[in-house]
Amino acid sequence: MAKDKILVTGGTGYIGSHTVVELQQAGYDVVIIDNLSNSNRDVLDGIERITGIRPDFVEADCTDISALRKLFDEHKGIRGIINFAASKAVGESIEKPLLYYRNNLNTLMNLLELMPEYGVEGIVFSSSCTVYGEPDENPVTENSPIKVATSPYGNTKQISEEIIRDFVRSGSGIKSVILRYFNPVGAHPSAEIGELPNGVPQNLVPYLTQTAIGIRKELSVFGDDYSTPDGSCIRDFINVVDLAKAHVVAVERMLTGKSQEDVEVFNLGTGVGLSVKELIAAFERATGVKVPHRIVGRRAGDIEKVWANPERANNVLGWKATATIDDTMRSAWAWQLHLRDLGK
Repeated sequence: MAKDKILVTGGTGYIGSHTVVELQQAGYDVVIIDNLSNSNRDVLDGIERITGIRPDFVEADCTDISALRKLFDEHKGIRGIINFAASKAVGESIEKPLLYYRNNLNTLMNLLELMPEYGVEGIVFSSSCTVYGEPDENPVTENSPIKVATSPYGNTKQISEEIIRDFVRSGSGIKSVILRYFNPVGAHPSAEIGELPNGVPQNLVPYLTQTAIGIRKELSVFGDDYSTPDGSCIRDFINVVDLAKAHVVAVERMLTGKSQEDVEVFNLGTGVGLSVKELIAAFERATGVKVPHRIVGRRAGDIEKVWANPERANNVLGWKATATIDDTMRSAWAWQLHLRDLGK
């Protein structure tokens, strides 16, 4: 029996593409919408090579409500949405705040507005640990205080969560699962899909792998004077496939009536904090490849240390991160080698 139809916004992006794979492998029928602003349509080939199924793809911008309406008219019966369509670089958001507010908030509001009209029952929202700001203590639980955001990007996540809660409470008849990610890294073990931002990477691991292969001269470590054991920032690095699998569990929970409330929140992390220097060391250990890097000044908007308490996701959602950091780093390197073989 065919499973439900799910709309994945930003589905050719990094986390989106891995989630599409997991959804298809779980039997879901997937429709992707993406404007390809930070991804490439070749990703569809990678998804098809892994799953044997080419997802329906609509090239359009989610801030264009008429394009979304057309999608819903042409793809009847969408039961749930997973929303990844958002600009996501902390540094860039400080330089271009209006771009972030316009893209991230209008996309969400357009989706919410159309959901009741087209009978879409629930939305899984891609949120972030940035909503906790600089936490008072680690690990962070879902009840940790929401702090004043240190970047417009982080603020769009906080505002988006509030918009979802207000809309659900308004009697809209929809449900939502909000997933607060920590730091997704790595690639699919097939090396058919991975993280490939357009232009210079804003995220640590693609910059690291591009440096290791010689595309970039060296990796900058932003600050080594933080009050952490080795002076560099600490994060909770989670394997992207583990993260993708959580979305499948969340959709299932939302659409089968297992949710305990209309809006549920889960932290998605490993529960282990790893410093930037430790991550570089893990990559070098796992691959045997050296990463030229140097210490530079701190970067605006960066949090000193944050990692998850994932017990709620483990116990209530029934999901757990299982990949080791070494396996994750090997997968990131295999993806970079695959890109080189493709001449990218």
